[in-house]
Order: sequence, then structure tokens, then C-alpha cells
Amino acid sequence: MTTGDHVFEQVCRLLDKYNPERRPLRAETDLGADLNIDSVAAMDLIMEIEDHFDVDVPINLVADLRTVGDLVELVRHQLEDRSN
Repeated sequence: MTTGDHVFEQVCRLLDKYNPERRPLRAETDLGADLNIDSVAAMDLIMEIEDHFDVDVPINLVADLRTVGDLVELVRHQLEDRSN
């Protein structure tokens, strides 16, 4: 089973290219305000997450993602659903 820390680390690695200023990434880091991820970049990121974790992210959940923590929780939930 994937641990939460592992998911957080992997999500942060995927966020590297969206973080040119190398801001420290924490659960409360805002995807839009802190990393300047717009809707197009968010969709690219979601596709990368789907490929990396082999999960499907429902498009209706993407609009609710505000922070790195939200993204990590979404991935955890999708991984749990996949294993059930």
C-alpha cells in the first residue's frame, strides 16, 4: 500500500516543473497563487498524475483542487478506490 508520505513526495516531484522559483512545497501551498498553475497547466498536471499513479481523476473534482494537500488527498482517494 502506498503511504501518504510517498504520495506527497511523488506529487511534489510532478510539481517540480510547475515550480520554477523552487518554492518549498507543503500541504497548504496554493496551486494557483503560489505556483501560478492555470487551468491549462492544471489539466496537464492531472494527466501526468493519472499516468504516474495509474488512476483516473474525474474532471468534476479538478475544480475543487486548491492546494498541494488537496491534490495529494485526491490521489490517495483514487488509489484507495483502485485497490478496492
